[in-house]
Amino acid sequence: MKHLTIGITHGDFNGIGYEIILKALSDPRVYENNTIVIYGSSKALSFYRKSLDIQKFNFTTIQNVAAAHANSINLIDCVSGEIKVEPGTSTIEAGKAAFAALERAVADLKSNAIDCIVTAPINKKNINDAGFHFPGHTEYLAQEFGNPNHVMLLMNDFMKMGVVAGHVPIADVAKYITKERILQKLEVLNECMKRDFEITKPRIAVFGLNPHAGDNGVIGNEEQDVIIPAIKAARDKGIMALGPYAADGFFGSHEYTQFDAILGMYHDQALAPFKATDFESAVNYTAGLPIVRVSPGHGTAYNLANQNQASESSLLQAIFTACDVCHAREEYDNLVKNKLR
Repeated sequence: MKHLTIGITHGDFNGIGYEIILKALSDPRVYENNTIVIYGSSKALSFYRKSLDIQKFNFTTIQNVAAAHANSINLIDCVSGEIKVEPGTSTIEAGKAAFAALERAVADLKSNAIDCIVTAPINKKNINDAGFHFPGHTEYLAQEFGNPNHVMLLMNDFMKMGVVAGHVPIADVAKYITKERILQKLEVLNECMKRDFEITKPRIAVFGLNPHAGDNGVIGNEEQDVIIPAIKAARDKGIMALGPYAADGFFGSHEYTQFDAILGMYHDQALAPFKATDFESAVNYTAGLPIVRVSPGHGTAYNLANQNQASESSLLQAIFTACDVCHAREEYDNLVKNKLR
């Protein structure tokens, strides 16, 4: 099995990012055949290590990934000069530090210095104030790696949930629901299930947009005019897409257990019930990128910052998922290459 170098960006240093990083990296399973590189701030890491009284946590500050040590914690300092850590507070300084760490990690991804990236939570307001200008990590990474056709995928042990309209205002959702966009998302999801998660013939459920999936045109026409034609087009391409399903009944009857992936139409329609079923261990995976990126399924949680109450479960799962996907891709790509010979 290939040895992996995993980059972890620190996110907003005033949230729970460093607490969950400290706790997750205290688990020895993380280092099994992996090299860990944190992109962040040595001062912020030292602040939380002392404040949270995590004694058995040592790290080495390095200048670049080439200097990283296997089976230990390496940190590339992306924040120069003095910083002011203010747990539970949104500051532009924290936004700048989050952006700087992300930029450095992406540069190393592009040069293949690291194999994958795990991103701790950011605050979208302060990082945008610092010059980020994207709704979130997903959209930034899609631009950096030239992949406009991607899917934000929330996942846990029993569900993989993608959306057509991700980080967009609710007033704009309907205009994002087009046959072409739904088909693109289904193509990305189908390939992702096969290449990244080793599912040979994925079954994908597709939600409707309107209550009761439109009730045959009684409550809106998007299902008849847009979603059903997109599903038919996907099936013509060999994609096992089924639906459209009414989201409330789909979750209420536990139909999600019958599918490998689900495509919701917009953010809260899909993610609200998903997070209600499992919040602690859920992770956010960006499908359709040439690189592997995973993050915890939660935000900065300012209300828990520096209180030693935050759970590292989601970050730990994000690290394990990143490793699993890297290995699955390697195996899948080798199989494809051998078939072509």
